[in-house]
Amino acid sequence: MAAHTTQQIRNLAFFGHDGAGKTSLVDALMVKAGMLGEIGNLERGTMTTDFDPLERKYQYSLVTGLVTIPYKDIVINLLDTPGDPDFRGQALSVLSAVETAVIVIGASDGIQMSTRSMMRRCKQRKLCRMIVINRMDMPGVDLAALVSEIREEFGPQCLPINLPAENFTTVRDCFFRTEGETDILSVADAHTAILDQVVEVDENLMAKYLEGEEISPEELHDAFEKALRQGHLVPICFTSAQTGAGCEHLLRLAQQLLPNPTEGNPPPFRKGPERERVTPEPDPDGHVLAHVFKIANDPYAGKLGIFRVFQGTIRPDTQLFIGDGRKPFKVSHLYRMHGKEHQEIEVAVPGDICAVAKVDEVYYDAILHDSHDEDHYFLKPVDFPQPMFGVAVSAKTRGQEQKLAAALERLSEEDPCFVIEQNQELNETVVRGLGEMHLRVMLERLKTRYGVEVDTRPPSIAYRETVTRGAEGHHRHKKQTGGAGQFGEVFLRIAPLGRGEGFNFRSEVVGGAIPTNLIPAVEKGVRQVLDEGAIAGFPLQDVEVVVYDGKFHPVDSKEIAFVVAGRKAFLDAIANAGPQILEPVVELEVMVPDMVMGDVTGALASKRARIQGTDSHSGTSTTIKAAVPLSVLSDFPTELKSLTGGQGRYTMSFSHYEAVPGDIQKQLVEANGRGNQQDD
Repeated sequence: MAAHTTQQIRNLAFFGHDGAGKTSLVDALMVKAGMLGEIGNLERGTMTTDFDPLERKYQYSLVTGLVTIPYKDIVINLLDTPGDPDFRGQALSVLSAVETAVIVIGASDGIQMSTRSMMRRCKQRKLCRMIVINRMDMPGVDLAALVSEIREEFGPQCLPINLPAENFTTVRDCFFRTEGETDILSVADAHTAILDQVVEVDENLMAKYLEGEEISPEELHDAFEKALRQGHLVPICFTSAQTGAGCEHLLRLAQQLLPNPTEGNPPPFRKGPERERVTPEPDPDGHVLAHVFKIANDPYAGKLGIFRVFQGTIRPDTQLFIGDGRKPFKVSHLYRMHGKEHQEIEVAVPGDICAVAKVDEVYYDAILHDSHDEDHYFLKPVDFPQPMFGVAVSAKTRGQEQKLAAALERLSEEDPCFVIEQNQELNETVVRGLGEMHLRVMLERLKTRYGVEVDTRPPSIAYRETVTRGAEGHHRHKKQTGGAGQFGEVFLRIAPLGRGEGFNFRSEVVGGAIPTNLIPAVEKGVRQVLDEGAIAGFPLQDVEVVVYDGKFHPVDSKEIAFVVAGRKAFLDAIANAGPQILEPVVELEVMVPDMVMGDVTGALASKRARIQGTDSHSGTSTTIKAAVPLSVLSDFPTELKSLTGGQGRYTMSFSHYEAVPGDIQKQLVEANGRGNQQDD
């Protein structure tokens, strides 16, 4: 591939619901660009970006794929992200790598939960956005109604930039052309609407437009990109990946109208603890600044750190620092990713997306730089959904515990939403993800990629303890063993904090009742109770502790005495402060066909769910929003599939902790109470 400049690069990511045809559309664009003879077949494993055996098994994308498409005088870096909500962590992680987000909607499926979610996320990240309606030639689809639904859902700034024509075998441009026969709507009306929208962002252009003066393509180009950057315009395109209709026009739009890396909104870089905003310059002669947005562990190439260059030029032999590290690594080989292929390249300029291999220290979200001037730089973090769906795992074969730990660590490197938790007290390893399918795929990877099979069981729910009112506590610890004894006495008071405020400890001791150097020992004892819990063995939170008095002995008062006294005084106070067990509650959004909405709502109500609202979509489906305790959702995926015939979709994210009902608290205390007040 010939060398290119930053101005010739277009960075795009395909987002959207599963089954929209994003992966086929990637292949169709490659066919139009002359890179493929025909689009691939997922069952045969010939799709360019879906080459993983598990993707063939499940028939949809599980990880983000990347291709580079040379087209005329530009180079398109195209990221194909998974559409299933269980794998949205993979999709969200690439938001920092592109200027333009392309939201793909399957014509027969319409707007789905993933469509709404990614439109919102891309807007928050200030990416330029475009909507592609794929499979426009599906029989029985009312495309005009779908355009109206899109505009009603996402705003009047969503406007067609082309329209299907000749019985859905091609498209007509509506931006540069003013007339032409189409299958739906009118080229003239669409042209007027989109031109009106574009010139609104430029006062001089607006004046020329209103006076009927001719506007040059260059002026339109600049205004078009400004409208994209401001979110004032979201173009709608039509394609059919199967026939290739509209794909050539989509490539031309990328060439003529979509922003290059010097024209998109600046990435949200920050510096230092003050989070000072910094804006990298896409200058090939500047210091190197790049961001790692994906990690892949390849069986042949080893660990790959895939990154986007924002500033400077990288070549083999370039020395790069990772984050705030003091020791650089040398780039031995530089790769361009293209499906499952790794193509070695000699140079990467601002805007390029490439990879380094076998650098063990590299990690997701790392900043790569070649000068200490860029120490403490970071990108504004992506707000990932909190992984709430978990299973406890253990090696099926004795002696594979270390191998299991190493394999889990590698899998967690690749997916920001796959989390490993170690509960030392219970000797339990819990893996958490975004849903049942997410964990199933990860555990299959354990077996197929790393040769580790596991036994699974439901994990312990992450309950918490707290207090509901203020109280005072006191304990005198006195121990005589024949030699030097132990003595410490502590008086303290506690008060509840707001939910999620954590823990606060302070001392109001005066007059040396407890020496200053022993106050940390009191706090240490208090923190032991925070970790171990007071009534059922769950961590304690949202409480303030104030130690205000005590006594000490000049000989027998040692640190251990005040650790014990602090712990016992805290337990004494908790017993009188209305101790309460909290459970995690998730926000659940369930999209179901209208005909079964009542059944699903009833099933949720039986699980202590609070229905918070419903949104109807075109009279065919409804999204139910509910707050539900996590502890009752272990069988929900299976139940939803049964109730909806496999048509239901759901997402969940952590919301808050709230008190469990009294009968459940009693059961948890009886089952898990640890007698924390036993003598030491």
